[in-house]
This record gives sequence, C-alpha cells and structure tokens, in this order.
Amino acid sequence: MVMGLPGSLSPDQIKFFDSQGYLVVESFASKDEIQSIMVRMDQLLDRFDCSTASIFSTKNQKQHTDDYFYESAEKISFFFEEKAFGEDGNLKQPKQLSINKVGHALHELDPVFKSFSSSDKFSGLLRSLDYKKPIIIQSMYIFKQPGIGGEVVPHQDNSFLYTDPPTCTGLWLALEDATVSNGCLWAIPGSQKNGLVRKFIRNEEGVTFDRPSPAYERKDFVPIEVKAGSLVLIHGDLIHQSFENTSSKSRHAYSIHVVDTDGCRWAEWNWIQRKVDPEPLYAS
Repeated sequence: MVMGLPGSLSPDQIKFFDSQGYLVVESFASKDEIQSIMVRMDQLLDRFDCSTASIFSTKNQKQHTDDYFYESAEKISFFFEEKAFGEDGNLKQPKQLSINKVGHALHELDPVFKSFSSSDKFSGLLRSLDYKKPIIIQSMYIFKQPGIGGEVVPHQDNSFLYTDPPTCTGLWLALEDATVSNGCLWAIPGSQKNGLVRKFIRNEEGVTFDRPSPAYERKDFVPIEVKAGSLVLIHGDLIHQSFENTSSKSRHAYSIHVVDTDGCRWAEWNWIQRKVDPEPLYAS
C-alpha cells in the first residue's frame, strides 16, 4: 500500500471499503473537471447520428444485445433509454434527453475522458487498494434521464467483468447530485463477502446468465446519496442497483471499471473480448 499519493485512501477508508463493499470519496473531482467532462459529452452528443445507436436494458439484456453492443468495447457508442421511443418508433424527446449511456471506451478514445481517467489521483487510489498492473476495462457516461431514466436491477460487477482471481472495482463519479428521488445508487452493505452469485456468459448464441437472479429484499439496501464530484468505489462482488428516475432532474455520472492484469486471467466468456489489449495505468 502506498499512502501520500494524490487520491490515495486512508487506512480508515480502506477498512470501511473492505467491510461494507463501497466507499464514498467526497470532492474527488473539481467543478472545473466536472464541467469539462459534461461539456465534452454535449459535444459528442451534438455530433451523434441517432440512426447508429442501440437500446440499453438491464431487464432484457439478451434481447437487446447485438454486434453494436459487442463492438462498443473498443468504441464510443450510444445507447437509448427503453422508454425514449413512442409507439410510432420515433423519439418522444430530443436525443440529448433520450440517451441512456455512452460507452465503453471513452477513457481510451476521447482526449478529455482519457486525461481525466488516467490522472494521478486515480492511480494513487488504485495503488492504495494494492492494484499492481491495473487497466480500465470499460467506461460509461450515464445520464439517468428525467422521467425515463431506466432501472438498473440488482447486480455484481464481477458477473460481467470477471478475472481469475476476481479483481474488478467500480469507480462511479457523480457529475450531478445523486438522490433517492433522481435514481441514486443503492447497495447491500457487506454483501461482497458472500462472493459471486452468477456469471454473465457470452457464447456463440449471444449472452445469458448462468443462473437466475436471487430475490432481494428492498429493506436490505441502503441509498448512497452523494453530491456532484463525489466518487463511489464499488467492490466487484457488492450487490447494488438503482431505481428509475421519475423526477424532473437528471443524474449524470461517469463510471469506469478497473481490473488487475498482474497474475490475473481475463475470462474468455466475458462479454468484452478486445482485439487490442488495453494499456495499464501503471505497473508496480
């Protein structure tokens, strides 16, 4: 563990993360950094051709999985909300208010997102979590649109981004205040200690889970309400979710997922199967 570096965690923070499976790091991003990220996304949306996008759903993942989704692992791709379209098949509102997320290689292909994602404070944070040779395996700009922002059902990140041994950590940055009313994260504290529940398998027929989802009790989840600029660390085995955004306020976030490549094997059944290996953020 290396302390004293930009972004590095204190022993108390690491203890909380190990115990609860998540951690809120307040004021991780400055107002200028947030504005830079959001302005850049506005520019990408302005240039985006609606006819090239797909629909994203955590409820009907097999139905909505296609080549566009697979290829997004190494591209900047756009995914619509399920409720963005009317019965006539046309968008019910402007494209800027219809997009669910943009992913999954913003950190790699866009200079603004790349500069932020590879900054020293991310490396310092990961060093304090004992990552030896970390890579960002995916990045997403998530909109959680007012009124139609879709539910993300309970899940574990290791189901989708599995290494042997498991090493995934989610780094979820609030670009706007995230509250119960506009669809903040919810988690079952300590649930990461129970290990991985199921795996999201890619094969010749598409993608599917290897077993049904367990039933979860709403009372076991706690809301993780955070201010803009706060970073939420999410253990790869933590059960977490977010509900629909039925409010009039959006809940923009930038999320990256990191895995270690030092002595760890990327699963051949993960949905992400890259043609070019990502560059490590650093090598200890």
